[in-house]
Amino acid sequence: MRGASVNSSASARELLRRLFDAAIDCAQPGKHIQRYLPLPPRGRVLVIGAGKASAAMARAVDDYWAGPLSGLVVTRSGYAVDCDRIEIIEGSHPVPDASSMRAAERILESVQGLSADDLVLCLMSGGASALLTLPLNGLTLADKQALNRALLSSGASIGEMNCVRRHLSGIKGGRLAAACFPAKVVTLVISDVPGDDPTDIGSGPTVGDPTTCADALSILDRYRLELSPKVREALSSGRGESVKPSDPRLRGIETHLIATPQMALEAAAAVARAHGVNALILSDRLEGEAREVGKVLAAIALQIAIHGEPAAAPCVLLSGGETTVTVHGDGRGGRNVEFLLSLGIALNGQPQIHAIAGDTDGVDGSEEIAGAYLAPDSLMRARSQAIDPRASLERNDGHGFFEALGDAVVTGPTFTNVNDFRAILVLD
Repeated sequence: MRGASVNSSASARELLRRLFDAAIDCAQPGKHIQRYLPLPPRGRVLVIGAGKASAAMARAVDDYWAGPLSGLVVTRSGYAVDCDRIEIIEGSHPVPDASSMRAAERILESVQGLSADDLVLCLMSGGASALLTLPLNGLTLADKQALNRALLSSGASIGEMNCVRRHLSGIKGGRLAAACFPAKVVTLVISDVPGDDPTDIGSGPTVGDPTTCADALSILDRYRLELSPKVREALSSGRGESVKPSDPRLRGIETHLIATPQMALEAAAAVARAHGVNALILSDRLEGEAREVGKVLAAIALQIAIHGEPAAAPCVLLSGGETTVTVHGDGRGGRNVEFLLSLGIALNGQPQIHAIAGDTDGVDGSEEIAGAYLAPDSLMRARSQAIDPRASLERNDGHGFFEALGDAVVTGPTFTNVNDFRAILVLD
């Protein structure tokens, strides 16, 4: 459909899927890793890592690194790829399990006894916070699991959640880098967080953390989360304090962002423009309650459709970032379909406005569904099946809503993660 007008629901849907696919393709590790590989060291090369993209990142390193190397990375179940010299293991996400904890223990063990001649190549991407789990001394895996579940349903932002995680971990918040000392550490990162702060990507195992235990405790109290006495003690006593940026063990550490949400949005924008559709990148770091973000973006789309401001149709509004969902109902989530359902209710069937929203890792919430499409007739089709859109939203049942319409977007494992992708197409 290159160069063709987008003049039907089918062509609108096809274009939206092309934009989503372009965003995912742009963030594939194999497209970027080679340019960031350091020079070979005098000693050994050890590859470690965690996250939904870590296996694909390891495969790219294995393909491009000419000298000897070995290593271990942990990725989400279903995201492993074949790798000749680096061991790939799988763990649970978004709630960690025993395999995630064992992976963290093995990775920490693997970096013991390194010398200044050695190189540690650390591959980090979204999902590492759960996949690389090692409870602080005195805490258990059950403590971390319970806290993770509570945080995920609290409405806390990803930055707030990761601040808490860093201070209750035996490996995050710079602790892994400190354990590698005196070896050289180079961290290659695929960002899935608003603002691309390496401290928040995987909760920053190899970067210094400027936040404190007091910050973490304040976050937990703000969301009124019930804490076990052990968790509260670890934070109130300062026992869980993370490694700070000024720590001498972190000197000389290199961190490189190899793929980001902004890059993915730019790739999608290029595809839209090639099809004669103006593309406006609103932001790569939208946060807040998914349903509230849906209302705001609906207002912008309606302003374009009705008044031709701030741009004339046809145009597409692109945004990334990570919204949150405060869970009140018993539905199936996740944040992208919650956004899309709220958007649809606010648009109320406005003709010529179509949208797609999905997570670039292929998993929205805990479902193996990336996201969904929204068309002008989505609400009407739902009501014809006796599905009340507002009731679905109140139940946090976005997946149930769009799946019933046949509008779920399923990608399978994408082997990358640059977080949420939203595209609202306004036709003339």
